[in-house]
Amino acid sequence: MNLPNKLTISRFILTIAFLGIMVSKVPFHQTIALILFVAGGVSDFLDGYIARREKLITNFGILMDPLADKIMVCSAFITFVGLQLMPAWMVVIVVARELAITGLRLLAVSKQVVLAAERYGKHKTISQIVAIIAILLGISYPQWGPLGSSLFGFKIFGTPWLEWFTAIAVWLAVGLTFVSGWLYLWRNRALYLNDM
Repeated sequence: MNLPNKLTISRFILTIAFLGIMVSKVPFHQTIALILFVAGGVSDFLDGYIARREKLITNFGILMDPLADKIMVCSAFITFVGLQLMPAWMVVIVVARELAITGLRLLAVSKQVVLAAERYGKHKTISQIVAIIAILLGISYPQWGPLGSSLFGFKIFGTPWLEWFTAIAVWLAVGLTFVSGWLYLWRNRALYLNDM
């Protein structure tokens, strides 16, 4: 197994650890969850970068890398609904998009077609990771004392700047999720229209 594929598998493990920590009551669990999620995001960047640079692209990586991203991101967003950090309707858009694209990929595989990730999908994933990290920072930095408050708590128009940034990041992530999903389904419509 090559290094990019090992990094992809590590993302599944980091996701499980992230979920366990998020719902636990251990001290600084939000900060630990933030660190685990950032590590997952870094592994996402590294596996694609190394695979392209070293020409280690495999069918396993083409299929499992996006799946690992989807599970990591959807797990975080669903957890946020349970913790009342994000509205459920936004998460429904994210999860529905990811399930639809996964279904399309499975249909493509059944027809011996491998669908690689597209540019819009990569932008969508980055925007989702940024939004999740912003939410995690928002619940973590109060644990960091004066340093956290000085970095993330200073106010713009009476509200900490991180709250403004998080709101924008979440809306952008949900918007890109919807648009990228629609474009992906439209561009590959021949795969499913022929079976209808």
